[in-house]
Amino acid sequence: MRPTLIRNGRVLIADTLEDADLLVQDGIIQPFGTAVPADALQLDARDRLVLPGIVDVHGDAFERQIMPRPKVSFDLPLALAETDRQLAANGITTAYHGLTLSWEPGLRSIEAGSAFLETLDRVRQDFSVDHRVQIRWETFAFEAIDLISDWLKRPLDLAIAFNDHTSSTHRKITAGNHSKLSDWASRAGLSNEDYLALFGQVWDRRAAVGDAIDRVATMTRASGVPMLSHDDLTLSDRTAFRSLGSHIAEFPLAEEIAEDARAHDEHCVFGAPNVVRGGSHTNAPTAADMITRDLGTILASDYYYPAMFSAAQRLFRDHSMPLEKAWAQVSTNPAQAMTLTDRGRIEPGLRGDIVIAQDLAQDNARIEATLSKGTIAYLANGALLC
Repeated sequence: MRPTLIRNGRVLIADTLEDADLLVQDGIIQPFGTAVPADALQLDARDRLVLPGIVDVHGDAFERQIMPRPKVSFDLPLALAETDRQLAANGITTAYHGLTLSWEPGLRSIEAGSAFLETLDRVRQDFSVDHRVQIRWETFAFEAIDLISDWLKRPLDLAIAFNDHTSSTHRKITAGNHSKLSDWASRAGLSNEDYLALFGQVWDRRAAVGDAIDRVATMTRASGVPMLSHDDLTLSDRTAFRSLGSHIAEFPLAEEIAEDARAHDEHCVFGAPNVVRGGSHTNAPTAADMITRDLGTILASDYYYPAMFSAAQRLFRDHSMPLEKAWAQVSTNPAQAMTLTDRGRIEPGLRGDIVIAQDLAQDNARIEATLSKGTIAYLANGALLC
């Protein structure tokens, strides 16, 4: 692996920007002042920011590469290779793919999830950035538990999120709100009538959901894998998942839940698209407001990879947030939450995951280069090469 020297940049070190040269050798950031090997690849980052690579704890935009239209699917290796390119172009050097394991057939089925895990485990070493998986377990999908147990024993890097969209779907159906029924059915490859029939069968098992959650939480704790609770609706939801060992609240649906999580020194995840768009498309709390009030600590791409960089810029420009705090929402904090102690900061001894970007004060600032373990994963401006 060829060493890489990033020269003349404004490097985010701890909480300050410093004019410094940054050497990455064997994938690791070297102490400042280390002698530069003669064969080092050099990048001139003059007038540019040198930032830690982005860590995304939850993104499901990869689904659009697998199934860009209903009932139109592409092979997983091709879809994942395109996803890798999109991640690198957006400065995301560590990505947890939000892989839903549901009772639905089709894109989010257990069979599709198993195929995704097997494929990613086989091909991810060929990719430019670090691909991981957040298994987003639909808590009514009891048939997925054995699959989760199996993969928790394997070396693929995982996180587990407890997800209950079944109850919210039931509330909509019983209220006569069928506005998304065709979307749900199409994703599952079913008619509307067959989807409703299947849903009724799944809803009938609701009394056993608590025991299923306990079982998955027990095996996840034993594995040491991070646990997240997704879309907590009430304080009792957060309290219950906390008691099971989940200390990350992902997309809490009420401000008081975020307040409670932060009072317990837990991380709170909100969607980067929420920041970029100026609010939630589902009437959830406004992410920028939550973060500026320290009720949110992490931004995730959710369904749109470009939102990560853009959200950090919005926090810096539109909400007068210090650069180091704005960038921490997409780097330092998510790395800490996922116990990734080797990344999320620019510091000697850590992974050489680096983003070279235009000044965030600029209109439409953009990423010009992404390095993963010191190797160029994306280069938009060839003039950086010395």
